[in-house]
Amino acid sequence: MSPQRDHYAVIASALASHPPVTGRQSSYAALGDSFTAGTGCDPGVSWADRLAAGLRSRNSRLLYRNFAVDGATSADVLRQVGPALQLEPDLVSVVCGGNDVLRTRRPDVEGYAERLDRIFSRFEELPGVTLATATSPTRWSFLGLGPRTARRVEAAIADVNEATREIARAHDVLCLEVAGHPGLEDPENFSEDGLHPSALGHARTARAFASLLEQRLGGMPDVGDEVTR
Repeated sequence: MSPQRDHYAVIASALASHPPVTGRQSSYAALGDSFTAGTGCDPGVSWADRLAAGLRSRNSRLLYRNFAVDGATSADVLRQVGPALQLEPDLVSVVCGGNDVLRTRRPDVEGYAERLDRIFSRFEELPGVTLATATSPTRWSFLGLGPRTARRVEAAIADVNEATREIARAHDVLCLEVAGHPGLEDPENFSEDGLHPSALGHARTARAFASLLEQRLGGMPDVGDEVTR
């Protein structure tokens, strides 16, 4: 007996009556936590919103929805998949893992990897879908964590990032390397809480994702200039 297909994916696949025009995405779903939700930013400022605006400049009929929620773990993001599939996306960004570490003293890296694998697998049911993800910062220099907590968080995030890379490679998912990026040492990229990106940080992230997606979309979406410092 063949394995049962995800019913949301079956519905979305059946509704896709024609393929998207090359280089012009018809629907973009953004999944994740506060990084994607744009916590602390005005509407339209987050990297996902800016990316969607760039894609819409190439296809004015682009459908876009940001399902990300502040504080979401990979388990929460897995629950975002069903509603996102109903959007019939041909572009999906999934960024999570930070809260799997920050919200517990005993991170379940294996569980995180299994959930991320399930998330990617469910979206692979969709025809012609492009998936993108990102690693997480291994440390937040401006968050003010104590030394022992910082060491614990850095080690756990490193494990989560390696799992992200492995699962992304297995599913041919584009992966933006945030971990180790020199911009993590620039305070202008962070809001006052030292954890979430500033407007400038989101603008730079949008440009990095646009450059990454250029590999698959056949052209770099115009996400606008960096905001004034």
